[in-house]
Amino acid sequence: MTEIPITSDFITLGQFLKLAGFVDSGGEVKLYLTATSIQVNGEHDNRRGRKLYPGDLVSVEGGEPIKVVAVEA
Repeated sequence: MTEIPITSDFITLGQFLKLAGFVDSGGEVKLYLTATSIQVNGEHDNRRGRKLYPGDLVSVEGGEPIKVVAVEA
């Protein structure tokens, strides 16, 4: 399982998509979310401001889940 490390309490779905390499810039996030099926912990969600916390699982277009994990700064 792929993991995305974060050093803060949470990360937004838009920031997650940039870190995971699905989009190159924040400006692309809105269009990407309207055209792409995304699930957070098994539930559909396309809000770029959705807060993701360590332990959350994100699946993009039915792909393998990506886990958000906490790391110390």
